[in-house]
Amino acid sequence: MHARPLALLLLACSSTALGLGLGQITLGSEKAAAADSWEWASCGEPSDAVQIKSISVSPDPPKIGADLTVTVDLDVVETIEEGTTADVLVKVGRIKLLQKTFDICEEARNANATISCPVEPGPYQIVQTVELPKEVPKLKYQIHVDVFTPEPELEPAACVDLTVTFRPFFQVWD
Repeated sequence: MHARPLALLLLACSSTALGLGLGQITLGSEKAAAADSWEWASCGEPSDAVQIKSISVSPDPPKIGADLTVTVDLDVVETIEEGTTADVLVKVGRIKLLQKTFDICEEARNANATISCPVEPGPYQIVQTVELPKEVPKLKYQIHVDVFTPEPELEPAACVDLTVTFRPFFQVWD
């Protein structure tokens, strides 16, 4: 998959706690953002060519402006051929931020991914590291990805839904 959208798609975050001590509290610093929550769910069918088993990130929670390593464990049930595509939709509320179709094999080549097409059946672990730009707005993102086999069939091969929430939080200056 495309590294940058994949990183956005696969962000995983845990709750963030901040202990307040003596000092000045500020809100809105560029460094004062962490992922508040995240979740992912497979929306595919048991008969799909790709079965996503798990998605994880490091660091968890991700840090805006820092490197993010995304790890996806999956089982390929049917060979993934050249021309396999991923339709990606990224929304904030009802507003579409991105709606684009990516050629998975081409994007994997461009990103120097750990696997390349054709991908034969079997278990795989895909690990990709990208930088989360510091300009990522602190919002709740809903991401939907549908993967399809090459034309003319365009049969569903996988599906995943993700929700990632970045929020500003207080920063303490001592």
